[in-house]
Amino acid sequence: MAGLVRTLTRFTALTEAEQRAIQDLSVRPRVVAAGADLVRAGDAPAQCCLVVDGWLCRYRLLSGGRRQILGLYLPGDVPDLQNLHLPVREDGLAALTKATVILIPHDKLRALTAAFPNLATALWCSTLVDAGIQRAWLVGLGRRSAHERVGHLICELYLRLAAIGLAADHRCQFPLTQTCLADTLGVTSVHINRTFKAMRKQELLTLRRNVLTIHAWDALVYASGFDPGYLHLAR
Repeated sequence: MAGLVRTLTRFTALTEAEQRAIQDLSVRPRVVAAGADLVRAGDAPAQCCLVVDGWLCRYRLLSGGRRQILGLYLPGDVPDLQNLHLPVREDGLAALTKATVILIPHDKLRALTAAFPNLATALWCSTLVDAGIQRAWLVGLGRRSAHERVGHLICELYLRLAAIGLAADHRCQFPLTQTCLADTLGVTSVHINRTFKAMRKQELLTLRRNVLTIHAWDALVYASGFDPGYLHLAR
């Protein structure tokens, strides 16, 4: 549960008692294969998912099997806190890579937040940041070019990975396929491929064997119109 403690301490200082209470949830980790669903749209789950390792996504399926990815989730994230109060899922939750998760029963989370209001506030802040990311993505889908969308998402993910110790020196593991990026950014896989080639030619970044290297961070931020304020990482 260390990942959850790390996530919540972004929003508030946790007492020893609060940290112990999180650790005492003591739910056994579960390994999920890449591509496997944890929850489908229309389900009524009785637990929330904490990502321990790997990448997850929230998604919605459209006619003809088309998929729109609505969120990307990294270790320490809890992508479905809203289902503590909204009983039916509106979208699916799936593993993009092989992942390890902890499924925390809703009754345990409710008891935890009732006993420790400070933890309830921190979890609420986490949900608000997730909503802020959704708004940033919505602006991108509506107003940014494909080049700006790709760059903006890369900047966001790099900073989120760096915040949990999974990125440094402008390098990180980047397991997202071109299809996954296309489903996230609302363009075709061909367009994603062309955009990465253009960025490589501009010496902004390279992506080789799932390792992303950003060669010109300031230039990428400027070209993408990226402002990290919505991530609230400074807190």
